[in-house]
Amino acid sequence: MRRKLRVAAYAICVRDGQILLARWIDDDGRPEWTLPGGGMEHGEDPYDTVLREVDEETGYDIEVTGLLGVRSNRLTFRRRFGRTVDQHGVGLVYEGRVTGGELRHEIGGSTDMAAWHDLDAVPGLNRVPLVDYGLRLWRERPVTGRPEDADRVGE
Repeated sequence: MRRKLRVAAYAICVRDGQILLARWIDDDGRPEWTLPGGGMEHGEDPYDTVLREVDEETGYDIEVTGLLGVRSNRLTFRRRFGRTVDQHGVGLVYEGRVTGGELRHEIGGSTDMAAWHDLDAVPGLNRVPLVDYGLRLWRERPVTGRPEDADRVGE
């Protein structure tokens, strides 16, 4: 079984009661809303990753206003040719404030659109669990960087 570590950085951008989300297309072709962000390139600092990814996926420049926390998860899945992958994902969740740019959709990337959504409407969206986790970090601001009852990887 192949073991893989994926480190990523995401942004929670909230203004006027709305959150900025990007729409990701999963492996089955279903669209799901997610936080703007993504994988860190080799040698890249996570802070630079979140700035780059938000720009790529939404068209916006942001200022990072804080580090809200970390989400760690582990998935086992099959890839092409039946090969099994044990993936450990570590996502840093930053708070960001839009400082420039214009909303636009990503072309040729992992997302196909970006949009502002009312915070009250988020529970009705088809979304990845990271959205709820990130909003919980944003609302609760745990000093440990993770909600008290969050599952630990491997336990």
